[in-house]
Amino acid sequence: MNLFDLSGKTALVTGASGGLGQGIAQGLAEAGADIVAVSQSSCETTLEGIRKAGRQGIGISADLSQADLLENVFTQAMEFNGRIDILVNNAGIIRRTPAAEHSREDWQEVLDLNLTTVFLLCQLAGKHMIAKGAGKIINIASMLSFQGGINVPGYTASKHGVAGLTKAFANEWAGKGIQVNAIAPGYMVTNNTSPILQDEARTRSITERIPAGRWGTPNDLKGPAVFLASSASDYLNGHVLCVDGGWMAR
Repeated sequence: MNLFDLSGKTALVTGASGGLGQGIAQGLAEAGADIVAVSQSSCETTLEGIRKAGRQGIGISADLSQADLLENVFTQAMEFNGRIDILVNNAGIIRRTPAAEHSREDWQEVLDLNLTTVFLLCQLAGKHMIAKGAGKIINIASMLSFQGGINVPGYTASKHGVAGLTKAFANEWAGKGIQVNAIAPGYMVTNNTSPILQDEARTRSITERIPAGRWGTPNDLKGPAVFLASSASDYLNGHVLCVDGGWMAR
């Protein structure tokens, strides 16, 4: 089990105040990592869980959609332990409107946070990791990295882009000791899916299509995240791991 031990590692997790980011941060802490939790809102609940796991953590409040702030965010993260061994690009937003009515403003806001921020944080972390010859980057993709979805053209475009960026960075950095991979969650119970969950008929039809017979929770991402952050995945590069209860196999 030492393959999965993250003791002595420091992970930077974006969008860590709740939902999937909180679950991932908690899972990494339980495996031994210290956590830099970044979000626009308070990460105190996440940090409480990290401390209960016996690890250290700090929270950084930042609007990650503002590209000119990212270098400062990364600098603050580096000041915590002097290193970033694991980057989890989880922060994201979704805007739900029919494609014919999807505003340019909604499109740009989604692409800025979901794709451009991922690109820039990968660059910042990658330069640090290349210098020390090791590192793990985990990008959060989606089922809509493979499918078109309904009423979410900006989100779909961004998540297709995340899958592509993951492969592009992996191609360049695999030989430098850095593994870049992605997790594509299926239907998860989070704030982003609350509009769907309020529609009983649609929720039922989605659940019936999931072989596991249920929606996922943030806890379901703990194991996959630890695997991709640990030495257990040292020969895995450019992979998009579906954690979906069998949705893509149906």
